[in-house]
Amino acid sequence: MKIFVSSDHAGFSKKNELIEKLEQSKKHNEVYDMGPYILDPDDDYPVYASKVGMAVSENHNSMGILVCKSGEGMAIAANKIKGIRAVSAASEKLAALSRQDNDSNVLSLSAKELTSKEIFDIVSIWLGTPFSALARHKRRIEEISQLEEGKLL
Repeated sequence: MKIFVSSDHAGFSKKNELIEKLEQSKKHNEVYDMGPYILDPDDDYPVYASKVGMAVSENHNSMGILVCKSGEGMAIAANKIKGIRAVSAASEKLAALSRQDNDSNVLSLSAKELTSKEIFDIVSIWLGTPFSALARHKRRIEEISQLEEGKLL
């Protein structure tokens, strides 16, 4: 599985730590750093969220991880891309539920509120949790896809 990772300046150091841990874990052999590559306090998080969102939308069965100050801004930006179901999860339980019920494909995390260990633990659970594929969840995801197409429910 391909995992695309990005951040803004507030999540820069934790993004780099996360990538290093993912590469060391040997479970995830295709980890892609989508930037930023240097710390720039004037970077704009929508740019980096869109890089991950586009990569996930173009690579079937891939996942994206974003790290910013709150975890919220990048999730909002990523969700503007068709096919992206980005969530901001502050716990392992919420991360697992977002995969089981919503088949989330982008995870956005708070660099301010979470430690590096908490981020890695949440990511590990999120990556390891499969979508339940229950009929009601499939139906709801299809309804989200219809909303993306501008169809009112």
